Amino acid sequence: MKNVLVAYFSCTGTTAKLAETLAAAVGADIYEIEPKVPYTSADLNWHDKNSRSSREMQDASSRPEIAGRVADMDKYDTVFVGFPIWWYVAPTIINTFLESYDFSGKTVIPFATSGGSGVGESGEKLRASCSGGTEWKPARRFPGNASAEALKKWVGEMDL
Repeated sequence: MKNVLVAYFSCTGTTAKLAETLAAAVGADIYEIEPKVPYTSADLNWHDKNSRSSREMQDASSRPEIAGRVADMDKYDTVFVGFPIWWYVAPTIINTFLESYDFSGKTVIPFATSGGSGVGESGEKLRASCSGGTEWKPARRFPGNASAEALKKWVGEMDL
């Protein structure tokens, strides 16, 4: 594979670890999707209906700002986008990321981590944040400790 980027959002480090393993396994560049305003532990308290993450996830139009940008997105042909599952879908900052670039002519492959939830409709919901000319692959959930071999096998099954 050539011209591959693994972009990811992670608050606890689980998705970061998986993204790093994936990037190393496929020889990709890596980019962390960082919120302009970092999340605190209180922000991530999903038991609190008034926490920042709870409010964002209750509002389908929520688009948390991202701190930076991929330096040269145009050079990538394939972009893996990683995230934790929040409330059975991707955090809304992933929509912010996808809406920040034109992915026409690129392949976007979402992947997720979760302690127990499946990927659900994350892929289908995120696809709407990309241009119509984006080749979209189905989302896949992995345990945070997935091996490089398991990730290579998954990538190989996609015939990229």
